Amino acid sequence: MDKGKSFEKRELYDINEKIRDPEVRLIGSDGQMIGVMSSREAQKRADDEELDLVKISPTATPPVCKIMDYSRYKYEQSKKNKELKKNSTVVELKEIRLSMTIDVGDIAFKTKQCLKFLEQGDRVKISIRMKGRENAHPKQGIKVMEDFLEGLDGKAVQDKAPTVEGKIITMMLSPVKNNTNQQ
Repeated sequence: MDKGKSFEKRELYDINEKIRDPEVRLIGSDGQMIGVMSSREAQKRADDEELDLVKISPTATPPVCKIMDYSRYKYEQSKKNKELKKNSTVVELKEIRLSMTIDVGDIAFKTKQCLKFLEQGDRVKISIRMKGRENAHPKQGIKVMEDFLEGLDGKAVQDKAPTVEGKIITMMLSPVKNNTNQQ
């Protein structure tokens, strides 16, 4: 067995002779409903028009098939997908870890790093991992996070308020949307 053929991509739809249903509901190449007929007769109609018979709704009773140029359809779908990918933006989640006993210089550095992530359009997760006796004072960690948020000067929106989950305090931030309509 050839290894290259075992990894072929499976077609999204059953086409032409791969349609094994005894009866199908046929839609013509112009989009008009033709009716219910045997799959052999539907295949013959598609062959007469020199197009493909494509099963577009296999779960319907009887399955719905359409007469179309399948290779052209696949090409148009790939063009649409490429266009969608080109126009989409990927939002990543970045994480910044603080500590309960963080110093002013360190908080300034972390704030600058967070602003850089927000300017790139990424969401930021701020976390504090409590160790030892810090577990008895989670309010102090929440205060550190609130001070950190104030240091961002309104350039971030708080998606999720600081919450304590076991030994970790987390807060989610996202960039502020720029509204050009505001004055």
